Amino acid sequence: MKFEDLLLDINGFGKFQIILLVISFIGRFTLPCHFMLNNFITAVPSHHCALSSLDDGGIFGNLTQEQRLVVSIPLQEDGGPSSCEMFPEPQYQLLFNSSNMTNTARIPCQNGWVYDHSTFTSTLATEWDLVCDQKGRNKATVTIFFLGVMFGAMTFGSLSDRFGRRILLLVSYVSAMVFGVASAFSTSYGMFAMLRFLTGFGITGIVIVSTVLSVEWVDIKHRKLVGVIDSLSWSFGNTMLPLIAYCVTDWRWLTIWVTLPLALAILTWRWVPESARWLIAHGKLSEAQFYLCQCAKMNCRGGFESALKPEALSNIVVTQRKDRTYSYLDLVRTPKMRRLALCTGIVWFGVASAYYGISFNITGFGVNIYLTQFLYGLIELPAKLAVYYLLDRIGRRNTEVGALLLVGLCLALNIFIPRDMPVVRTTVAVIGKGFSASSFVTVVLYSSELYPTVVRQSGMGYNSFLARLGVSVAPLILMLDEVWRDLPQVVLCLLAILGGAVASMLPETRDRCLPETIEDIEESGLAKSSDVDMAQTLYRSKCSNETENIC
Repeated sequence: MKFEDLLLDINGFGKFQIILLVISFIGRFTLPCHFMLNNFITAVPSHHCALSSLDDGGIFGNLTQEQRLVVSIPLQEDGGPSSCEMFPEPQYQLLFNSSNMTNTARIPCQNGWVYDHSTFTSTLATEWDLVCDQKGRNKATVTIFFLGVMFGAMTFGSLSDRFGRRILLLVSYVSAMVFGVASAFSTSYGMFAMLRFLTGFGITGIVIVSTVLSVEWVDIKHRKLVGVIDSLSWSFGNTMLPLIAYCVTDWRWLTIWVTLPLALAILTWRWVPESARWLIAHGKLSEAQFYLCQCAKMNCRGGFESALKPEALSNIVVTQRKDRTYSYLDLVRTPKMRRLALCTGIVWFGVASAYYGISFNITGFGVNIYLTQFLYGLIELPAKLAVYYLLDRIGRRNTEVGALLLVGLCLALNIFIPRDMPVVRTTVAVIGKGFSASSFVTVVLYSSELYPTVVRQSGMGYNSFLARLGVSVAPLILMLDEVWRDLPQVVLCLLAILGGAVASMLPETRDRCLPETIEDIEESGLAKSSDVDMAQTLYRSKCSNETENIC
């Protein structure tokens, strides 16, 4: 008997599953807020050198503020005052003659900076003067956070396969809440960087654990719906973040506000069930019976008590020992699992690099950053609804490949659109963001269907690790514009196309039972796209007659 048979008996998408999705939605709301938080807390407002060192109490003291700037700060190529340089002495002749001063000596800012607070009350840059020679530390904040996410993905992926989904979800909630709030009270940049790393480490468990937990509790027919609903919580948070940031312009309070929803998630955790699939795969049959009976009761499905007895549940997974401990090494021990891990890892890296490369570039198109971030979040809603339609219409693989190739096309188009057309460039970028969001929601669902239950969380942790590696290098890719203005777009375009090409080598999972063991992968040829028809036949033969038309 397959687990899918059991889910059909007790209703694979009823009140029980809906409550689980609602609870997951609460915790997942804060994810995009933290992932995109750096766009606002590391923003660098307009600034120039403080002029106190030039105040000699003479002529300078009698000048207006505008005149002081003219005689003290050299002009940039765009006509604005320099952000990082000043004249060692006031150049009073500039009040009468604005001739070229390129040969005049210039020195770095001596007494700090004056910032424009019209948009942001406070950011990391204004708090600790992370500008000019220190701007690298400001940009490193993004990488530090996602390094935490990267290592957290590997840790939570392995531990949740070993100790269960439910308890690790609570650990993720609590650690993200504690470190997130604590980072808002940092007294130095070093302290903030450390706490930001730990926040990323803790929060990543919510991403991979809640997704897998939701997928493992629903039947085949509703897996795509669950995947899209889970991803819509991300889009909702992405859309709300610029609205929150617009109202809360101090980086400390903004950090607290986007972390607070985790308090509600912690309170609702008590109603989160453990994955019955995981419990059965690890021989915890009595606990699996408890949650399955809860599911049947809430979904108003009685009369299946015999099918929920431990002795009946023990027949669901019989091809491998239930007392075996699985690890990341199991992803590469066998040939087809190795191929699967290699392909999905490359796809996740390409998807994440393109998605966040576009997401972090909210100031590169000449449009208000709040509006750009809002449009980036808003475009994800129709994009993901389209994915819901396409997943069954053309399949997981074709949806993933098509979305990534279209992302590459949008990135390529922006290379050739002139910089003096910011609205057009932003429009193309927003459309590209929509396609990248489609590729992300698809790859999450797709990967959770490709990996077997016994290492599904490890597989998702491994993929999330490579995705966060892609996210970590995204800010560095954007810095390549100092080498060549359009180089970041070229690199992101190539990564998206590479991801699409590799995704075409993966098998289709539409209308197929979830694999339970590594044996299922090796016997069915799941990791080889040319074996799709054979794999489908094998899986259908394993499903009961009751689910013949679905599996």
